[in-house]
Amino acid sequence: MKNGQTVHLGDDDEDDRMLIKDALEEANPNVTVVEAEDGRELIDNVKNSKDLSQTVVVVDMNMPKMNGVEAIKEIKSDPELVDLPTVMLSTSDNPELKKRAIAAGADDFFVKPNTFKALLDIARGIVNKFLGRK
Repeated sequence: MKNGQTVHLGDDDEDDRMLIKDALEEANPNVTVVEAEDGRELIDNVKNSKDLSQTVVVVDMNMPKMNGVEAIKEIKSDPELVDLPTVMLSTSDNPELKKRAIAAGADDFFVKPNTFKALLDIARGIVNKFLGRK
């Protein structure tokens, strides 16, 4: 894997962020995870990044200030960010939520699993699909 790979992670749950970060770093030790506690901070972090060529955004649905669907819509509405891959993680397996996320522009959707092994499998999939692309 190349250096310079970044995951912008937005999740208001500190424990979830830690677990997701750990899984992403185990899936790819070279990845840099930039954390945000809410959708607004996530958008600011993404817009302030110098290089987004090897970047994926992973966002939780339920966050303060701006939820995951709103954050994805804002990213996809920006001409400079429209091609940035976005993935939604949610505790909900509601098919309507998945439809809303995909309609907003999410490139993938996962239900947060209840084991680290399953989370690691998701992280490996994200790394391989979106950061192994160049």
